[in-house]
Amino acid sequence: MKKLCTLLVALLATQMASAAPNMLQIKGSDTMVNLAQSWSETFMETNPKDFISVTGGGSGTGLSALISGTCDIAMSSRDIKKKEIELAEKKGIKPFEIKVALDGLAVVVSPKNPVSKLTLEQLADIFTGKITNWKQLGGHDGQIVLLSREVNSGTHVYFKEHVLRKNNPSGTEEFAPSALMLSSSQAIADEIKGNANAIGYYGMGYVSKNQKAISIAKDANSPYEAPTIENVISGKYPISRPMYLYTNGEPKGLVKKFVDFDLSKQGQEIVVKTDFVPVNPITK
Repeated sequence: MKKLCTLLVALLATQMASAAPNMLQIKGSDTMVNLAQSWSETFMETNPKDFISVTGGGSGTGLSALISGTCDIAMSSRDIKKKEIELAEKKGIKPFEIKVALDGLAVVVSPKNPVSKLTLEQLADIFTGKITNWKQLGGHDGQIVLLSREVNSGTHVYFKEHVLRKNNPSGTEEFAPSALMLSSSQAIADEIKGNANAIGYYGMGYVSKNQKAISIAKDANSPYEAPTIENVISGKYPISRPMYLYTNGEPKGLVKKFVDFDLSKQGQEIVVKTDFVPVNPITK
């Protein structure tokens, strides 16, 4: 009887192991969360034995999780930093970069705000605190309320390096002390909806009828361009960036299976549906 019970337990354990899904943990960029969730849902429909968990928290959080071995894939809306690579190598992790989409970073205000276009210089002056009232830009008399992503966000880092510091590696410009650091793109979108004096930035996929995207010019002599897929592809929109997945070494097993899906025709169609720009051409 004891042998029979042992055999039954062993058989049950084998059946449970075979029925349990393969697990994949993805963490990181809040900008990429909706995209990764859409990929995951479609992927799991055709691969029911595989389970993928997607959580945000920011690019820095995702890369930290990859380095500490608590996720399989890190989502990042910025390049991995040298110090992160060095830390990873000390822990035996070899970050492998995969570009999976492109994104236009939208600068947004309330639809009630009459200002509809800005130069990069004006944008930098706004977020560093040199311009503080909308009337300085031809708008209404109102104190500008600055909304930014928090410092752990890849979007925050990108905006500071490419807008505030104008791509100058030795630049020291920082966000004005008055800037409100919010935890997610959705938090900025919600605040813009109810505040006619606010201005913020996030991936263009988060723009809705409750926000107005500002057209941006490289300088006063350049055309103003809206954050659209066409303008990101052509390079006309001046605040564009790549979206990355980082893995530990070249993808293998389920990680490779998922990454291959993301870069496939079906995966890149999902990129377009979630308002990002594909890195691989979609052919009929």
